[in-house]
Amino acid sequence: MQKSLVKESLVKESKRISNWMMLLLASACGLIVANLYYAQTLVGPIGAAMGLSSAVAGLIVTLTQIGYVAGLLFIVPLSDIIENRRLAVVALAVVVCALLAATFAPNGALFLIASLFIGLGSVVAQILVPYATYLAAEEQRGRVVGNVMSGLLLGIMFARPVASFITSLWGWQAVFSLSAVVITLLAVLLSRALPERKPSPTVNYGKLILSLGVLFKQTPVLRRRAFYQACLFGAFSLFWTTVPLRLADDFGMSQQGIALFALVGVGGAVAAPIAGKLADKGWTRLLTGLAMVIAAISFLLIYLFQDHSTIALVILFISAITLDMAVSGNLVLGQRAIYSLGSEARGRLNGLFMSIFFIGGAVGSSLGGWAYAYSGWSFTALIGVVLPLLSLLYFLTEKNH
Repeated sequence: MQKSLVKESLVKESKRISNWMMLLLASACGLIVANLYYAQTLVGPIGAAMGLSSAVAGLIVTLTQIGYVAGLLFIVPLSDIIENRRLAVVALAVVVCALLAATFAPNGALFLIASLFIGLGSVVAQILVPYATYLAAEEQRGRVVGNVMSGLLLGIMFARPVASFITSLWGWQAVFSLSAVVITLLAVLLSRALPERKPSPTVNYGKLILSLGVLFKQTPVLRRRAFYQACLFGAFSLFWTTVPLRLADDFGMSQQGIALFALVGVGGAVAAPIAGKLADKGWTRLLTGLAMVIAAISFLLIYLFQDHSTIALVILFISAITLDMAVSGNLVLGQRAIYSLGSEARGRLNGLFMSIFFIGGAVGSSLGGWAYAYSGWSFTALIGVVLPLLSLLYFLTEKNH
């Protein structure tokens, strides 16, 4: 009896993920996902260099996001049937090739194709997040997801200002070539450092993809968490799509000033590990509602204070932090909830979850651009209030188990 207890405790201990591995996975996720956002502040100079109109240049970001959603639906599910380390390294090789193609693209058409493949390969980040939960013990799963996701969120938030800074020094091509070097080194490191994780597939790839619809239909937790996050990420995308226009038009900020403002959002990433730890203690429901309320209040404040005063600017800064905290915190809560459903479908569940809320982000970004052009900041901020309130109304129908 005593021997079996000792053996059980040793198994649990061996299942605990090390701090070094957690740091590696968090850093990897941040460096990989940053590739989706570098071009957002570089559309102008890239469009000018490639001879693209402003409308066509806008497709650079759109195609990157389309590639990412396609990867979430068709590549991430492979992590349920293919050895994860090998899958991650192969996908990173695709990213490196696409980054080099973008660097040396002779025309706009080739650059747009490269953008699509940058998004497609960057889904490695969403293979590594559930992979981290595979390495973790049940009691530390929320903390692990929180820490790894904070790395991913820092990558998102730092990407724009870093891209602007590098471009000001060496030109936009340097952003893509430097990232190609970094991702190459990362792929080598991951191939050596990651332990093997070979799932036991029960279906072939065709049935795996078809099972996505079944999983969505039969998993109410997934539907709820995806809708919650789609609304919040929609508000997040709406904010970061239109706030540079507001800062330039109403406060006369330069591109450098806007890049510095983008760094404010980094403060919101602290919510991810905190939310993960509290979720491990059973606070998921309370924190979910709180995240929605904070997001709605963030937009309500910038709706109420929309003049050109210093107070309005300060409130814009504060709201950027609180909105990012709400979105990043709720993301970790959602991922922890769906990862707790079982390991055999974790890759597919994560792919569905991420693709749905990314679609929400695309809708929010489009709504923001349209609203700002149509009726200015006031109407835009009002839509920003409505999106988290929609998720809150749906949340109130959730049964308290």
